[in-house]
Amino acid sequence: QAKGTGPGAILVETYDVTGGTGRRLVNVSARNHVGTGDEILIAGFAISGTGIKRVLIRAIGPTLGAFGVDGALADPLVRVFDSRNTIVGSNENWENSLSATFSQVGAFPLAAGSKDAAIVLSLPAGASYTVQVSGADGGTGEALVEIYEVP
Repeated sequence: QAKGTGPGAILVETYDVTGGTGRRLVNVSARNHVGTGDEILIAGFAISGTGIKRVLIRAIGPTLGAFGVDGALADPLVRVFDSRNTIVGSNENWENSLSATFSQVGAFPLAAGSKDAAIVLSLPAGASYTVQVSGADGGTGEALVEIYEVP
């Protein structure tokens, strides 16, 4: 948990420096208030190695209410950018076909038809990416962004 004592942005960085094929970082998430303009929720990640890697990226808003979070973002939009600032994927309302992937990576389930956002992308390794979460309808509220490696 990171907190500031006044207005401004906080950057929290997590690195997996173990290398090799043993235990490694396979999920990262962050919850924060999503505003508009420069006050959206942004997360970055890098994929090491070579080849193509699959990732599950979710922007959870409405389902946070089931966990007792007040003021959740009603309709999140998730957009993923590569290092050239090109959108490589986006989603506003997740598809039920992703439920098996949620279970596979250990993510909590989402209610069918919820307005949470989720997408699976196949991305080139050896590159960095940025995830932006905003209100699809310009709304604001609490949201959770999650990034999972999909085996």
